[in-house]
Amino acid sequence: MTEVHGTPLDYGIIFFYFLFVLGFGSIFGRYTRSTRDFFFSGQRFSWWLIAFSCIATVVGSYSFIKYSSRGFVYGLSSSMTYLNDWFVAPLFMLGWLPIIYFSRVSSIPEYFEKRFNRPARIMAIIFIMLYMVGYIGINFYTLGVALKAVLGDIGVESVRQAFHIPPEFYQSLGGHAFAWAVVIAIICAIYVTAGGQTAVIMTDLLQGFLLLIAGFALLFLGVYYLGGWERFWSGLPVTHRLPFSSFNSDPAFPHVGIFWQDLFGSTMAFYFVNQGLIMRFLACKSVKDGRKAVIAVILVLMPLAAIAVSSAGWIGRAMASFGIIPQDTDPKKIFVIVSELVTRPGIFGLILAALTAALMSTVDTLINAVSAIAVNDIWRPFVVKNRDDRYYLKWARIFSLFFALLGLCLVPLYASFKSIYEAHAAFTAASTPPLIVAVILGMTWKRYTPWAAFWTLLGGGMAVAISIKWPVLIYPFLHGIPTPGGFIYMRALYGLITSGAIAVIVTYLTRPKLDSELTGYIISTIARAKELFKGGPPNDREPGKKMLLTLCEAETEEGILDPKAMDAMKARPGDLIYVNDRRWWTGGLRSIHVKAGEPEARSGEILLSRSKIEESRLRPGEKVRVEKIF
Repeated sequence: MTEVHGTPLDYGIIFFYFLFVLGFGSIFGRYTRSTRDFFFSGQRFSWWLIAFSCIATVVGSYSFIKYSSRGFVYGLSSSMTYLNDWFVAPLFMLGWLPIIYFSRVSSIPEYFEKRFNRPARIMAIIFIMLYMVGYIGINFYTLGVALKAVLGDIGVESVRQAFHIPPEFYQSLGGHAFAWAVVIAIICAIYVTAGGQTAVIMTDLLQGFLLLIAGFALLFLGVYYLGGWERFWSGLPVTHRLPFSSFNSDPAFPHVGIFWQDLFGSTMAFYFVNQGLIMRFLACKSVKDGRKAVIAVILVLMPLAAIAVSSAGWIGRAMASFGIIPQDTDPKKIFVIVSELVTRPGIFGLILAALTAALMSTVDTLINAVSAIAVNDIWRPFVVKNRDDRYYLKWARIFSLFFALLGLCLVPLYASFKSIYEAHAAFTAASTPPLIVAVILGMTWKRYTPWAAFWTLLGGGMAVAISIKWPVLIYPFLHGIPTPGGFIYMRALYGLITSGAIAVIVTYLTRPKLDSELTGYIISTIARAKELFKGGPPNDREPGKKMLLTLCEAETEEGILDPKAMDAMKARPGDLIYVNDRRWWTGGLRSIHVKAGEPEARSGEILLSRSKIEESRLRPGEKVRVEKIF
């Protein structure tokens, strides 16, 4: 019988949270009427909502367990991986975000076909599907581990016996961790299938708040438990007070290895090839709001998240210094141990609900994203063509269920690693370098050819696979890190260099595309892409006022405004305008983009057609907020 933590009150809170998220996410099914709604939420949301939901996506279930473990063993340096985002933010904000937004691509593989060719798209589908499904699996596994540590075999052992599952086979799957992963998979699959991207964004907003509040509550309660900040700080060894780990002496946590594996194998992959995050930013009402969201994430929310997910490990190390817990406490259990020590019944349940939120807020994004690729890049273009949108929406929901199940099948693989941190590092370092090289060169280098992109993925992937069989190939890239830890982390650098070498060599041996075929797909053509997106010259004059107008119904497909309102907004006929519920806190849930028509003398009103009003979910006669986009 596994040791069980918590009280019936804590279990009740966790159970209630499961039901609440399930119901909260499922109600957004009424906002999903098309595949565009299911995957991109109609590109309607404000920056602050996207920013908070992004934090919930970035902080996975592995984060609390993984970084608390690292914080217990290594101290403040456990948070350094979250700071790598600062290096990639400018390229994402100024390059990749406007490219994917203005080019109207629905997925990264679609970008590969338009920027390169169909063979490159097929290779991108293979690599991204492996990456996304693998990410789903590791999230299911880590929450299963966490719930196993807390709840043990409550309920699941009787289920195993009822279905006559042999103990040996059950343990080979991952035991109780696998059983709890099944429970979470069912909950996530239900509300993602019902509500799509809107359900994901709205539940992630809720869960983003919860996990930050819970993480900081744990920090302050832990400091109070220890007797104040000075006593907490004195309980940390000197090495635990340093912001970075040792350069290369520790094979389990080398600074240079973390840099290459996390920055290029994880962070860049997250921003440039993670379909889930791409879809999140494509749900913004504009590129400007997308950039605001990135700034908020990088400069404010990400540092807060780094503290939230690591603090239990820091508190645990100070406790060990004062003899409150044993020095040899298992780092993988430190989050649960510290949470139970410093909280009371009920609060402990809320902390564990935050852990659950961290899982579901990452895995729901991944399930929705991999479903998008399955529909838009496999089913629609290759399997069943030219069907109505309701048909593809049905299959989007079917694929959501299928890939949740497929991710579960990977749980036994991750259970074979010594630690969650090692499993995550090994996965990202091996799966992402060829994709990163292809995307970065594709958006920045006009000479980069279609067949070079194809061989970057195929050849780079083969090189990484060979290094798993013969790790001796990574020796020149180890930077002195002892093995075998060096192989796990530095495989990212090896993959980047080999993939990059293949890209350059094949580029100069093959013919590039014509400049006219690259418009909108490389950084130097963003201005032209913006014009094509709008359907006319963009109006980039200084932003005007946001107007509060009365919505009225009329026979027009454009938005008709009063000349004074147009002048105050600094808008011209043909400009893209955004009509939104006047309540800012709705975040764009009830909104629509329309083109501004020729102004009419309708003081204090905006005219929209019935179809546009129904699409926006606004109501005639109510006040709406109107602004010019460009």
